[in-house]
Amino acid sequence: MVESYVVVHNVAKRHNIGTMARSATAFGVAEFILVGRRDFNSFGSHGSTPYLHFRQFHSLSETRLYLKEKDCDICGVEIVDGAIPVNHQPFKKSTAFLLGNWPLTKECEICDFFVYIPQYGCGTASLNVTVAASIVLHQFGVWAGFPERGRDGQKFTVAEKPMKLERRNYCAENAEDKMEERKFKRENASHHWFDEQNANHSSVDSQSSTLALLFEG
Repeated sequence: MVESYVVVHNVAKRHNIGTMARSATAFGVAEFILVGRRDFNSFGSHGSTPYLHFRQFHSLSETRLYLKEKDCDICGVEIVDGAIPVNHQPFKKSTAFLLGNWPLTKECEICDFFVYIPQYGCGTASLNVTVAASIVLHQFGVWAGFPERGRDGQKFTVAEKPMKLERRNYCAENAEDKMEERKFKRENASHHWFDEQNANHSSVDSQSSTLALLFEG
């Protein structure tokens, strides 16, 4: 049975890890491997982290050794010379997808091959790392023949939340994460309120100008 892994190293925005964890659970990832710091902000995970097994290593060399013991290819996701379009599905066995800030020599050195995501529009030079992760994991799942999850109405069925383990290799959602998510929602709500107020003021100003013109006439 083939498996997929996500390896995250040197991601600039730690919010991205929570979103990638959500995609990893959706596309059947076996393990989510953090290189370097073990903590992350789970904002964007939408409660998916308990369904995903996390592992942490201090260095890329340790990560490579662990994956090779599992007979796993390491695939860098980046536009580099020799990279293969991911829709060609150039996979042969279990594969770990290395995502992060590129290009770095030490990251390139541990990769067995590279894939890139073809683009067809002219408005951007690259994709956000979370979007890239979703696309490559989906392509691997199609190639591997992972069974599709059952659906309930307009959603996929979610399994019962796993029991908490005594040992965990990751930092789960905490009060700080929840406060940050609430702050984000409040800020969005306030922006929406100001937009509505500005629109109302503009409407009132327009009506006042019209009345002024009528009285002047």
